[in-house]
Amino acid sequence: MTFIAASGAAIEIQAAVGCSVMQLAREHDLGIEGTCDGSLACATCHVIVEPAQIARLAPASAEEEEMLDLVPGLQPTSRLGCQIRLTDELDGLVVRLP
Repeated sequence: MTFIAASGAAIEIQAAVGCSVMQLAREHDLGIEGTCDGSLACATCHVIVEPAQIARLAPASAEEEEMLDLVPGLQPTSRLGCQIRLTDELDGLVVRLP
């Protein structure tokens, strides 16, 4: 998958199936906190999925939507990285780091 840093730099990372976007970003020190460790109690793993790719993801749950309401700079394709589990179908996913 590819992370786009706030600077615009693209960071391509090989990821294992089942890993969350939050875990991957934390493992590579990309500035994602993930304070609640993926328990949907914060929004510190906010990422912005590339608009052309948002349809590849399952819709956000009601709980995720509630947490996203707390995000400054919310975008139409904002998601919580802890809720995006990588699969073979998501190979090549691109997300922006806010």
